[in-house]
Amino acid sequence: MTEAPRALSVKDVVDSLRRAIESSMGQVWVKGEIGELKVNQSGHWFFTLRDADCSIRCAMWATYARRARVIPAPGTEVYMLARPDFWAERGELRMTAVTVLPTAGVGDAQLELQRVREALAADGLFDPSRKRALPRFPRRVAIVTSLDGAALHDMVTVARRRWPARIVVVRSVVQGEAAEGALVHALTMVNRLKADVCVVGRGGGSKDDLSAFNLEKVCRAIAAVKVPVVTAVGHQTDFTLADMVADARAATPSAAMELVLPDRTEVLRVLGSIGAHLGKALGRRTRLVRERLYRTEDRLSRAMTDALSERRRALDHAAAKLDALSPLRVLARGYSVARSEDGRVLRRTNEFLPGMGFTLRVSDGDVPAQVDKK
Repeated sequence: MTEAPRALSVKDVVDSLRRAIESSMGQVWVKGEIGELKVNQSGHWFFTLRDADCSIRCAMWATYARRARVIPAPGTEVYMLARPDFWAERGELRMTAVTVLPTAGVGDAQLELQRVREALAADGLFDPSRKRALPRFPRRVAIVTSLDGAALHDMVTVARRRWPARIVVVRSVVQGEAAEGALVHALTMVNRLKADVCVVGRGGGSKDDLSAFNLEKVCRAIAAVKVPVVTAVGHQTDFTLADMVADARAATPSAAMELVLPDRTEVLRVLGSIGAHLGKALGRRTRLVRERLYRTEDRLSRAMTDALSERRRALDHAAAKLDALSPLRVLARGYSVARSEDGRVLRRTNEFLPGMGFTLRVSDGDVPAQVDKK
């Protein structure tokens, strides 16, 4: 009995086709003519793109469709940035579009700019969460610019006026065919300088002059710098992809230095204000301590006075006791003490010899005496 051949499910076939199609080709630019186009209530576009030989179904989700300025009419020739996809529900091959641009007025440079923008966005280089904060008081600032332009002079002048940071200039060509390699090399060198912040700048110019700052390698080199990067390319109205990748953008090179470096005058003013507040706070604190010391001194003085009074009372009491026991008190009651000439107290009659002189001590002094007879 022969076994029935193993059959694949429809899902197995569709999954295999999807993997094969999606891995065979990434996101690509396609040129063609818009066929039938429908916009559903959610804002999604569904259309066909065709040329003289073939056509293919396409879809553009509302997230991307809202970025389009106009909805292209059928028959419009366009450039479409899309990736191939296999729609499992219908078993159809289609292209999922990201951007649709009419070919009229669109050149290769604009297509390349759009491609780079999409590639950088896909890698998250425009994500605000990756932007780094600028240091408040940088000690070393790396400047990537040309030595020949006025931008460098303006930046150094502003830096000297604002803050005593060390300026390290990394020379680079900023326009022309050599600009891409020179900028990438200069930005790589910044990582070896141990700088606190980097400024990439140049003066104004035409769009062609600024085109180096829209190149993918230059933008990725800016993203790879290990310290925060500020771009200052051209004038206030000029905007490049490098500005979108950098951590901060300044309208002009001079404005970039004002953004990077603090104003020493303002810092000194703030420090003076802080010093004044600290002085007042210290004065209040000192006054409180002084008042506490005075109160402590009063308490100690009262305590010492009380202690001395107590000791004085005790001393007076002891003196009274000693006075009561004093021999002079006995003498004051009418008694006397006989002393020999050598000061010895005479206590018995046999110590008094005839003719012997002695002294009687009475309450108010001494009386000289002599033994007349025994």
